Amino acid sequence: MMRRGMVALAAAAVLMAGPALAQQRPLVTEDPEPIGAGRVLIEGGLEVARSMKYPVSGLEGKLFRAPIMGVSVGISSIAELQMDMSLFDRLSIGQRNPAPLANLVTSTGGSTSDTGDLVIGTKIRMLAEGVGHPALSVRFATRLPNASNESGLGLDTTDFQASLLVAKTVQSIRVVANGGFAILPDPVVGHRQNDVITYGLSLARAVTNESEIVSEVNGRVSTRIGGPSPGTETRGIAAIGGRYTKGSIRFDGRIFVGLKDVDPRIGFGAGFTYVFNAFELP
Repeated sequence: MMRRGMVALAAAAVLMAGPALAQQRPLVTEDPEPIGAGRVLIEGGLEVARSMKYPVSGLEGKLFRAPIMGVSVGISSIAELQMDMSLFDRLSIGQRNPAPLANLVTSTGGSTSDTGDLVIGTKIRMLAEGVGHPALSVRFATRLPNASNESGLGLDTTDFQASLLVAKTVQSIRVVANGGFAILPDPVVGHRQNDVITYGLSLARAVTNESEIVSEVNGRVSTRIGGPSPGTETRGIAAIGGRYTKGSIRFDGRIFVGLKDVDPRIGFGAGFTYVFNAFELP
């Protein structure tokens, strides 16, 4: 969102708080615009999900995650480095189902907890948005296995993802689309993997100069012949929420539902985004 060709777009620019306008909380679908050279973005939040399922450990229950932290650093005018992680995940166990690695779970009580996995990514803009064409970026990310399979909340595998990000603003509506692939190792059989197709589509509409409504569908599709390995299944989430900007801070919230049986039945999240000029590039 580097240019605004019409006055009607001004409301969207104001409500997205200047330097933070490219970031997408509470959405998962990634906007192609970087935050800008020398800027640092900090975001935090919490999330609650009901009927959260872990097919590898067999655990199912209510998941609470907080704080969910993210830091993005603008390393140039067209690129940024991203780090995201939940510092505390707690599952109130409602069921223990048969699963391939259920015997590794050390928790015997009514709950289990762990940190979330750390995701490190980089986004590079290839084309700025202009009259007649959308913004275009590529994003590469890897997920590190911080959560353990002993807690039942982790897979102890490392993933890789590559995505193409596209976005266009039409009057007061921002449309963002993601498409790509992810390489997901089999957490049960180490020499196998599942190459899944990833997707995302989001809409953000300005309501006032400070607020907007957002929605999205985001997920992945398994391509493995013969069925996916546990933990690499087809997944999808549909969400709707809002954002409100006050000064240099933007607050957000969303409600989401799962699209597949393995996904959580329903959940909600809330958080904030803050961005500032941290340094000047030589």
